[in-house]
Amino acid sequence: MERFISDSPEETVEIGKKIASYLKAGDCVLYTGEMGAGKTHLTKGIAEYFGSTDDVTSPTFALVNEYEGDVPIFHFDLFRINTLDDLYAIGFFDYLDRGGIMCIEWSENIPELASYLDGRCGVNITKTGDNSRVIEYIPQEELC
Repeated sequence: MERFISDSPEETVEIGKKIASYLKAGDCVLYTGEMGAGKTHLTKGIAEYFGSTDDVTSPTFALVNEYEGDVPIFHFDLFRINTLDDLYAIGFFDYLDRGGIMCIEWSENIPELASYLDGRCGVNITKTGDNSRVIEYIPQEELC
């Protein structure tokens, strides 16, 4: 596990770039953290690292946002998704074959999801103040 401290949204984006340096096409990043913790800022850093100039926004209502770059980034919000059937209905599993990196918010809503994903890592974000965060990167071999 690697631990980072962020004191601003801009620092969170930079930490996202650092985490991106550990990733490759086909990987899945499973975020945990309360609403407003900075998951979208981390995704912005990942997308920028892979050459995207797209506007990175929360996929809360769209369920998935796609960002073009050297490697496509698929940013999912599963806050309102509760079952594997729901995932099939939104086409989630089709993205696994598209050669991108999947950044998945609220994956803990579907505990069995992790068993369907190769190349997964975890990112836990804990708010410690208005703008401060502790961000923990957990590589696949350390995930439970």
